[in-house]
Amino acid sequence: MELEVMNSELFTLTYGSIVAQLLQDYENMEDVNKQLERMGYNIGIRLIEDFLAKTGSGRCYDFRDTAEKIQSGFKIFLGITPSITNWSLAGDEFSLCFETNPLTEFVELPDNYSNLKYCNILPGVLRGACEMVQMEIACWFIQDQLKNDNLTELRVKFIKRLEDAIPAGED
Repeated sequence: MELEVMNSELFTLTYGSIVAQLLQDYENMEDVNKQLERMGYNIGIRLIEDFLAKTGSGRCYDFRDTAEKIQSGFKIFLGITPSITNWSLAGDEFSLCFETNPLTEFVELPDNYSNLKYCNILPGVLRGACEMVQMEIACWFIQDQLKNDNLTELRVKFIKRLEDAIPAGED
């Protein structure tokens, strides 16, 4: 577990540098936001294997089970446990609320960066990980402590179950 804490701390310490470099490389904020989400997606499609190996988790029974596994993923990989709240009546949408976020611990956004979705890597990670277990989701920020909200709230919505893809020529 000590290695996990070290990996988490290393990631949180270097994340600001990644965002700063993207801000230098791209002319507009929307491109930076897209790159952060894309990076997260690529991390998520790889991270899911590690999560499944560490937890021995099987297939999710329903979207509530998925929410609990996402919550435990945050605990394993970032050392935080967001609360699961605001379920939709249909049970296909919920929020993850963070009282603290290690990615933003030493960060202040200048006023001219108000359109930056600083932690947009997180929705990407969730989208990539869920896609690898045949689940399409949408994920976005509702509230952000970096933008003077009381907490950070990430909304997760189930879109559809993806069919297992059969590689070409193997039907």
